[in-house]
Amino acid sequence: MKAGIVEYRVPYADTDQMGFVYYGNYLTYFERSRNELMRTWGFTYKELEAMGVGMPVIEANVKYHAPAKYDDLLTIRGVLTELHGVRAKVSCTVMRGDVLIAEGWTMHVFIDLATGRPVRIPQKILDTFQASPEG
Repeated sequence: MKAGIVEYRVPYADTDQMGFVYYGNYLTYFERSRNELMRTWGFTYKELEAMGVGMPVIEANVKYHAPAKYDDLLTIRGVLTELHGVRAKVSCTVMRGDVLIAEGWTMHVFIDLATGRPVRIPQKILDTFQASPEG
């Protein structure tokens, strides 16, 4: 599947007292790549919501390999790795050049925004995912 790729320069505000990117910020970085990933499929989260569908995170995992610091240029990459029933899993990596900083994934469930109940992946979205070329 196509990848959502974001280049991001770490601002001072993302770092902790030790000068490292605060661990919780990596989930925000994963979200940045998911937003770009959706754009590669030809729609945005805003358009998904206009269809009455949400995609909240129901589980997340991050493994840290090396610290990132202020002013590092990071490449954040998200790829859809699972899609079935009402769920989608997006796997992410955060790199500084050739150095793996962090990797992990987020699991999402598709919900009807009006009821908050899980729904099958809308066919339009499923077709887009399945037609997405390698990248």
